[in-house]
Parts: sequence; C-alpha cells; structure tokens
Amino acid sequence: MFKPELLVTPTNVNDIEKLADAGASAVMIGEQRFGLRLAGEFKRDAVKEAVTIAHQKGIKVYVAMNGLFHNEILDEIDDYITFLRDANVDAIVFGDPAVLMSVRQIAPNMQLHWNTETTATNWFTCNYWGKRGAKRAVLARELSFEAVTEMKENAEVEIEVQVHGMTCMFQSKRSLVGNYFEYQGKNMEVIQQKKFEENMFLVDNERNNKYPIFEDINGTHIMSPNDICIINELEELIDAGIDSLKIDGVLKSSEYIVEVTKLYRQAIDLCVEDRDAYEDIKEELYEKIEAIQPVNRRLDTGFFFKETVY
Repeated sequence: MFKPELLVTPTNVNDIEKLADAGASAVMIGEQRFGLRLAGEFKRDAVKEAVTIAHQKGIKVYVAMNGLFHNEILDEIDDYITFLRDANVDAIVFGDPAVLMSVRQIAPNMQLHWNTETTATNWFTCNYWGKRGAKRAVLARELSFEAVTEMKENAEVEIEVQVHGMTCMFQSKRSLVGNYFEYQGKNMEVIQQKKFEENMFLVDNERNNKYPIFEDINGTHIMSPNDICIINELEELIDAGIDSLKIDGVLKSSEYIVEVTKLYRQAIDLCVEDRDAYEDIKEELYEKIEAIQPVNRRLDTGFFFKETVY
C-alpha cells in the first residue's frame, strides 16, 4: 500500500536532522518576508544549510512563498526564486499567481505546491492550478473526511492534508494589536513569532477558549483554540491515498515537534503495514500526545467529522 509523505515544519536548522531521524519525509521552511505563519524564521543562509542537511538525510525541503504580495515586494520575488533555484530546494509553496509567473520564467523545473490556506475546497480548483503548473494542492482545513476523499478521487494533482497542530482562524494585513495599544496610549511590544514562550491570547470566557494571537510583518494572526490531532483516525486518509500528511509546528517547541513526529511516523507505518497492530496501539499514541500538550491546548479532530452541508 502507498505510504504518504510526512511533512513537518521545523523551528530552526538544528531541528532538521532530528526530524529526519524521527521519521519526517519532508520539511517546510521559509522567512516571514515571503511565507505565512512559519514555525521558525529561515533566512537565506539557514535555507542553504537546511537543504544540505535534509538532502544528506534523504528528505525534501519545501520553501513557503504563500504570502499575499503587494506591489512593493514584487521586485524581490524574482531574486528570491533565483536563490531558491540555486539552493536546490525541492518545491516552492505558493498562493499568489505572481510566484507562478516568476517561476515559469526563472525556474521552470521547480515543483510548485498551491496553497491559499482556505480556498482549496474542491477538486476542480485544484486541477485548475495543476494545469497551470502546480504539482500539489494543499487542502483547506475546514473540510470533512468525506470532502477530502472526494477531492482525492477526482484530483489530478497530489493532495496535502494537515493532520496535527493549530490552524489560522483570522488574518489581517494590519497590526491590529499594536494599533489597539497605540490608540490606548500604551507602549507595549507586540509579541513576535520568535517569542513562543510569551504568546498573547484572545480570551472567550463564554466558550472557555483561548485563541493565540501574534503579529509579524504579514499582519495579525489569530489561531485556533485547539490543536488538530488525528493520529488515531488515519485510516480514512491513508486508504484514500492522500499524498502528504502535515504536522504544523507553529507556536510549538522543537522538542514537542520532534516527539509528535516520532509518534505519527509509528502510526503511519503501522496503519499501512499492519492495520490490526495500528488499531491496537492508536489510542495509546493519542494519549502520549495528549500527555505532552502545552497548557490550554486541547486536542480535537478539527472539521474532519463535521457534516458537509450543500
């Protein structure tokens, strides 16, 4: 049976070898200037080092260029794509068509993964971008197992699905938190993505939820109150032939990401090679993740079991 790729987002270069040893098949990296909600900041030197380490360990490196690019940054896209081509990265993750057009001219052999976060909700759109050069479509997180399976059955491109971690509920290009405190006349440093241990939260007492919120050069990001975890529900995705399963490490520690990767590697291998053994151990694997969850980060199954409404 086909075994899906296990894609992980590392926090720094030192994570790459550890994640490869833990069972990751690929990593996605990048820098805030071009990519959205990355687990860590990878400047150009770090990207080159990450590629060297990853390829030595036999895993792939994808670089995020899935930001929304305004006119002032367009001149930088060509130069960055040239750098990624020369650095020998395995694929570029894009959403803005400007990236697609530049890649056609500068790096026509570069693989492209289409990811607009929320609009990959039907197979027709996935195939549309496939015909224009994308090898893979990254599905929106707000889809049920039923919808994901239908899309895979009809897609002419690879399909990537997030199976673990938090998701973005809202993004604004504006610095909403910083502007709020400035309006109040308060001088308060807005927490950047690199300071994981000092996260800010929006608190919903009625629902007893805490929503992580951070600002970077892409604006304000409000994240889900819970983490997706379907380590004990992998059968349907694997049986459907989903090509890539993603662990999103944003706002998580390196130690947490590595440990979760080990557990998912075990789960995927067993689910493919010995389904009965997977059924016997899957709840234990879930409990192991539950035991290392950060405070205030409950686990749930996201939208996978939500009923599709037409």
